[in-house]
Amino acid sequence: MEIVNIHDAKTRLSALIAAAVAGKPFIIAKAGKPLVKVTALESSAPRKSRLGGLRGQLSIPDDFDTMSEKEIEEMFYGPEGFGPLDDKPAR
Repeated sequence: MEIVNIHDAKTRLSALIAAAVAGKPFIIAKAGKPLVKVTALESSAPRKSRLGGLRGQLSIPDDFDTMSEKEIEEMFYGPEGFGPLDDKPAR
């Protein structure tokens, strides 16, 4: 594990942090005496993909694109089916 003095750590902080995130922790020392150990947090590790996590647990009905079609049509045009293209005059 790399030991870095405080002055050097200030100078190379970005590179040292990148190395720690990549799995190479380091120690900051003052006058050769180790003070702190710098390691990456668990949450900074790359996330695993969650795509496909519910595969096989859900199903889509075959009539998905037409289900409730009549109810939706009635919400827009009413139960009589008067739509904007019918011959009835608009109110």
